Amino acid sequence: MKRFKKIYIEITNICNLSCNFCLISKRDKQSMSYSQLIHIINEIKPYTDYIYIHVKGEPLLHQELDKILLLCENNNIKVNIVTNGTLLNNKKEILLNSKAVRQISISMHSLTNKEGIENDMKDILEFTKEALKNNIIISYRFWNINNENNINAKIFNIIGNYFCLDDSISKKLTDEKSIKICSNLYINKDMQFSWPTLSSEFISDKGFCYGLKDQIAILVDGTVVPCCLDGEGIIKLGNIFEDSFESILAKEKTKRIIKAFLNNKVVEELCQKCSYKNRFNKG
Repeated sequence: MKRFKKIYIEITNICNLSCNFCLISKRDKQSMSYSQLIHIINEIKPYTDYIYIHVKGEPLLHQELDKILLLCENNNIKVNIVTNGTLLNNKKEILLNSKAVRQISISMHSLTNKEGIENDMKDILEFTKEALKNNIIISYRFWNINNENNINAKIFNIIGNYFCLDDSISKKLTDEKSIKICSNLYINKDMQFSWPTLSSEFISDKGFCYGLKDQIAILVDGTVVPCCLDGEGIIKLGNIFEDSFESILAKEKTKRIIKAFLNNKVVEELCQKCSYKNRFNKG
């Protein structure tokens, strides 16, 4: 078994939306070049079989998405995509024809912040129908259940009508946190979380996190950070364009963070101010 269950690679930090739940980044807007992606894939492929092509930004905006997916396919790496869903129709042929794409998670809470929900849902549902035929897993994410509005109910109704769901399943869309609509199609609901920053309130210096255990992230400029919630590259472990991935993992800073988590301790200031770890806090 390889070391990481998943590695996040931020192929672009550019987005076509400005959602109120997403931390405004101070980093320069850019996209990775294809040659940079080749370098990264060669570095990380001994460590994982799965990548997520985002941290911040909308991955479907990348102009060389087709080449990136083919690169992953040729290296036996499966790709998971998190998208706001607005570009699925534009990138449909690329996504459906790729053998690398494993799962596409659609942030439905992005849609509740904009107009034209019916047209967006039409594109998403039609894409879903074709993706399921290609054995692509689709997850509709509603990460806003502590900040809900009546648009959620409207979307649930649209989904129920499109898939001709019976009343009992339609009720589950509203009542349950996670349901399976059909083979490879899921709805996942969770609390809206706040991106941690150094100006956030202190939460705890005790706890556990899967950062550096199951996952690690690489930002668009090559900065390696412990997890996908370090959207500003505060906990810099190294830069994959300057150091080998192996050497970054072997650094004392990296090992210190891992050891602390294993002992239920949180040593980095950003991590001490991160509320997301409460979802799997051991104590």
